[in-house]
Amino acid sequence: MRIDDIFPLVTHSVADGNLPGAALGLLEGGEISVRMAGVAQIGTDEPIRPGTLFDLASLTKVIFTTEAILALVAQGQISLDDPLSKAIPDLRQYDVANALERRLTFRQCLSHATHLPAVEPLYTLGLNAATLRAHILQRAWTPGEPVYSDINFMLLGIAIERLSGRALHEQPLPEGFTFQPAPVECAATEVCTWRGRLLRGEVHDENAAAFGGAAGHAGLFGSAEALLRFAGLLLARGDSPIRERQSETRSIGWQTKHTGWSGGALCSEGTIGHTGFTGTGLWVDFAANRAWTLLSNRVHPTRHRETGINHLRQAVGEAISSG
Repeated sequence: MRIDDIFPLVTHSVADGNLPGAALGLLEGGEISVRMAGVAQIGTDEPIRPGTLFDLASLTKVIFTTEAILALVAQGQISLDDPLSKAIPDLRQYDVANALERRLTFRQCLSHATHLPAVEPLYTLGLNAATLRAHILQRAWTPGEPVYSDINFMLLGIAIERLSGRALHEQPLPEGFTFQPAPVECAATEVCTWRGRLLRGEVHDENAAAFGGAAGHAGLFGSAEALLRFAGLLLARGDSPIRERQSETRSIGWQTKHTGWSGGALCSEGTIGHTGFTGTGLWVDFAANRAWTLLSNRVHPTRHRETGINHLRQAVGEAISSG
């Protein structure tokens, strides 16, 4: 199915006021197609353009962090089943013998199979970025059932910094992505009550902001075309840990197709995908040699409203996969 047949799903959502702006991109047969609707910032006449950068939120986990860890594995610096403490020897350094966190592996963190919580309002501690990193490393986290966890990837981000000797914002990135965008090139996100301003070209996630703007779980910005070029690299790669199920719903870094997931019911069983809180998403169907992305600034000007983004993602995925 051609993108122009699918795009009305997105334009209707924008016209109904659910999304201020959005971009839909499709990679099929080696060709990239992108369509845009709506505005980059409410109250302006700035349209979403082909090169508009979106705050990718948790897509940072798969585009940057997962790829960086796998590169370190390929270089022989670590293995997926090594404990985090191999890269971060001072992790829970005051309780080396008993700390659960010291035994967590890279594989467990990448596949969200740990006891760490989903999210914590760490930014409210008022610590500078270096002290906040130290706090996370020394904190004894309350044991719980495995959940999708930002904390997993915050720790992985620290591990990348330690192993590479470079801060996250200094790390190499795929073409078209950045941790430090020019605001004028970006779609606006939320009027943040903590920071007291409209966010544009500044990371939406509060914990990533407290980390200095880049963290293992959030902070990356990119365009629809950049996401599809990245997806093309994944399609060309063939076998990879990102395609190997670690649980019913997870592979290494990514979510895998399962009942009720964001990619819809009609894609192939080997499809992987991921979403971001700001209204972003990327899905890669290896059997169909196809990928698609739906980017929006659905949290603009506030996250506290229903936008129908989950239904839209599924509807778009099913329309693409039925073609």
